[in-house]
Amino acid sequence: MNRRGPGLLGAAARTAVVAGTASAVSGRVQQRQQTRFAERDAEQTAPPQPAAEPAPDDVISQLERLAELKKQGILTDAEFAEQKKRLLAE
Repeated sequence: MNRRGPGLLGAAARTAVVAGTASAVSGRVQQRQQTRFAERDAEQTAPPQPAAEPAPDDVISQLERLAELKKQGILTDAEFAEQKKRLLAE
């Protein structure tokens, strides 16, 4: 055997170890970044707001609009009654 130093095989082994370590570290860094980004995105996304009950003025304006549609013949008496019942139930 040749005793001149680590030789080509030793250098290749060291390079493989260094490259493997760098790859593992890079993978962990990438995973942590993805986790942080996901947490940040989850914080920035606001939860859905519950539907607000219509204000009394809004109900009145909707009833007036329905009455106008009925007057124009767009809604039948039954349709008007159904929509009115729905609005007043809210």
